[in-house]
Parts: sequence; structure tokens; C-alpha cells
Amino acid sequence: MGRHPEVTQDARELVELATTEEGVGELLRRGLDWLTRVVPFDLATLFLLKEGKLEAVAARGPLANQAVRHHSLKLSDFPSLRHALETRRARAFTEEDHAHGDGDPFDGVLDLPAGHSCMVVPLCAGERCYGVLTLDRAECVAYAQPVVDLVEVYGQMLATALQGAEQRGVAERLHRQDHEHAKLLESQLGGDSEGILESSLSPVMRDLSRRARQVAETDTPVLITGETGTGKERLARAIHRWSSRGDQPFVSLNCAAIPAGLLESELFGHVKGAFTGANRDRAGRFQMANGGTLLLDEIGELPVELQAKLLRALQEKAFEPVGSDKTVKADVRILAATHVDLHQAIAQKRFREDLFYRLSVFPLRLPPLRERREDLPQLTVFLLEEQARRIGRRGMRVTPSGLERLAAYDWPGNLRELANALERATILTSGQELSAQSFDLSVGRAPASAQAPSLEAPAPLSAGTPVATLAAVQREHILRVLTLTRGRVYGEGGAAALLGLKPSTLQSRMKKLGIARVEGFTTAEEA
Repeated sequence: MGRHPEVTQDARELVELATTEEGVGELLRRGLDWLTRVVPFDLATLFLLKEGKLEAVAARGPLANQAVRHHSLKLSDFPSLRHALETRRARAFTEEDHAHGDGDPFDGVLDLPAGHSCMVVPLCAGERCYGVLTLDRAECVAYAQPVVDLVEVYGQMLATALQGAEQRGVAERLHRQDHEHAKLLESQLGGDSEGILESSLSPVMRDLSRRARQVAETDTPVLITGETGTGKERLARAIHRWSSRGDQPFVSLNCAAIPAGLLESELFGHVKGAFTGANRDRAGRFQMANGGTLLLDEIGELPVELQAKLLRALQEKAFEPVGSDKTVKADVRILAATHVDLHQAIAQKRFREDLFYRLSVFPLRLPPLRERREDLPQLTVFLLEEQARRIGRRGMRVTPSGLERLAAYDWPGNLRELANALERATILTSGQELSAQSFDLSVGRAPASAQAPSLEAPAPLSAGTPVATLAAVQREHILRVLTLTRGRVYGEGGAAALLGLKPSTLQSRMKKLGIARVEGFTTAEEA
């Protein structure tokens, strides 16, 4: 080995070749070419094992011809070849082996003299034997053992490269299958985002769609703003599908839905042992989106301590997984979405100004539904079609009276609230037509009196009027609001939101005032 430093270089090149797109055929041809530098032969032939037969796939040397390249052998007819595969050892044949053995593999194909030089090298790696390499010379001098040992090393290298190429092929097939599955799921989850955008009758939405198509052709970061429920993720999916990355992954991360302590791992991944419970390496969203698009939804809720690391990942397209000092590169197109006023967040030191300018190269604002009421007919059609795929109620439609009822509402929850209203009406309606009577738009929304307390001054107290303590007044008011919300404390439309308090603050005050139940409804946290 010390006299053949080219073996080390050949090993590196074989491994590199096994990880490229060249394929097994080129790998085998290059392997034979490199072999000419270290051992003399008139014919080198590579046979791959397939269902008990050895089939020639490549040949080199003066004696190589079409007959050789299409030659095949039944392994059961050549015990010496079977023995080489079973023992995984290369062997040089002598004149006596030819005279008393199982015959020459090229009998009837080549006219080689009796007792010619011949060598068989098994190609085995791991649990697999891929085939054999045979070397032949016309002269009758057996290959020396040091040469046999050296070629055996080449056989092991070539088999290892074959194994790598095979594993890469399997991984690529699985990746294609996963990709097709992911595209199907994305289509089902994302709905017809492009149709909702491009069929709009609203001039504002049509201009937005045009600008979104223009920026989709680039890798420029896009910041999508708008009220809750306006369809920011739908717009992000449409930009991804319109882009050159449309066949690559679309990955979304809701920065408000994951505890702050886990967000870094979700974004950048972690290595085994990085923290308690990290039992294996895990890829983050950046790695999952490599080559595609990453949507950072509710970016305004990203903790300040993570914003610097995100900024670096955007600038350098590189990051370190949690617990690792190894830099990982990822080619990702970034889209961000938020309903938060980021200018105000910057003023309050809750959002980095440099990160804002990095993300908002091309801002897009989605108008609320009340500013595009002319789109209600098309939107109901699209949303009912998406709903039909989920719950199976097909053929539902909104009547003209139903559309009038929908158009008269302000839709504070925008598209999300409209989708919920359509689904609720579909469940409660026995037929296929949704009329004005099908929609109860007060469900899930607090009455105006609860949303906007009266500014009228209360009547003055007269002398002798009993005065309730402040605690009693608070207790009575909290009980009224809890009755209104049917005991619900948490979430939109819950008692805490109506009272302008944090849920934990309201619960503490309720405990202090002795409030546990309201008209049969528990005040426990609701999802």
C-alpha cells in the first residue's frame, strides 16, 4: 500500500463519485480506468450479481469486446466464483486450477491460452455482495500475491462506492415519494390560494396579486401584514407556488404557537444531548425548507433573544443547531407574516429594527374582508369547496339572501370567521342552500354592549343610599361578564378579554372574591 499512494486518492474519488448524479454505470467505468494504473491486464470485467447470475456491465483492455460486455454466467456453474463471494477474498488462478477446476468463465467467448493469468476479486460491502471483478492476461504467469492483495483493496473500495450509490438511489426515491406526498398535503391544507387571489373583484386585491406574482419570481424576502384571519398564509403559499421553488418544500412555523424555550430548536434543530429529552439529532425548519420556502408566521411574537440568531441565518444562510458548534448551510426563501404593528414593537424594544428592514424588503398588506365585500360570492364558493373536501358535504351554496346577510356583517375575524360561519351553517342546514336564516353571526362574538361600555355618566348617589364596597361591585360585574360568556375565561370573546385583563389576573381576582362557578358553567380554562 505504501508503494501505491494513488490508492488513497482513488478511494477519495470513488467516494465522491458515489455521492454525485453520475450513476452506477459511470462509477464502474471509472473504477476500471483507475485499476489500469496499478495492475497489468488484457481484460478487466465487472460482473454484477442478479438473481443467481453474474452479468457483465463493464469491461476494459485490449480483449474487451461486445461479446464480453454482454456475457453472463450462472453462479451455480462456477464453484470457484461462488467460493470467492462466500469467503470475500480475492484469488489468483494457476495453471493447475485451470486444468482441474470448473473451467474458464470466458470459454466460448475468448480464445485464451491454457494456464493464462487470471484473478477473481469479490465486490462485497456490509451485508451485500454486489458481484465480482475478473482480470485476465494472455501470458501464462500467475499474478503475485502482493498484487492480488492490492486489487482486493480496490474491490472493497469499489463495493463500498456501489453501496453508497445504492443508498443514495434509495434515499432519492424516498425523497421523491415524500415530496409528492407533501405536495398533495400542501394542496389539501392550503386550498386554492391562487384562485382566491386572482379571481378577486377588488381593485386592491387585484393589485396585491399582481405585485405578489412579480416578487414571487425573485428570492426577495416578503413581509405580509394584515389583520388576523385575512389569509396571510394563503398569500404566502401562492407566492411559493408562483416561484421557481414551487416544486420544493413549503414549511411554516407559527412563532406564537410554540413555547419560547423550544423555538430555537424548532427553527434551527438540535443535536443529541443538547438538552433534556434530546434523544437524537433533529432537523429544524430551516433544514426542512432547504431549497424551498420558509414562512415565519406571527413573526412579531418571536422572542427578542432569538431575533439576532435569525438575522444571522438570513444574512449568511447558515446557522448552528442547538448544542452544536458545526455550521449548517440552508438555501431558504423567507416569507414573514404578522398582524402586529412592527413599528410600534420596534419603539417598545420588542422587535429589532435591523431584522425588520431585513424582512420587509417587499411588504404586502392584505386588506380586511370588510374592505373587499364584492369578493364575498367568490369567497363563499372557494371556502365551501375546501370545506367539502374536509367534511364531505358537497353541493352547498349560498343563496342571494344569504349573501346579503353576509355582506351586512363587518367580519372582524375576516376569512377565518367567514369559513367558520359557512361550516357552522352547513352543519345546521339539512338541504344544500344556505339562506339568510342559516347564518347566526352573533355566535362567538360578544354583544356590542359588552365590547364597548357606555360612556354615559352614572346617576349620582343621594344621601342615605347604601354604598356597596368596591369588592362587591367588582364581584357583581365579573359574575355578569362570566354569565355572558357562559363561564369562559380564556380566548377571544372570553371574560378576561372582555374585561381587559390577563386570564391569570382574572383567575386570581375571582379566587379572592370567592367566584368559582357561574350558573352551572365552570370557569376553568377552555382551549
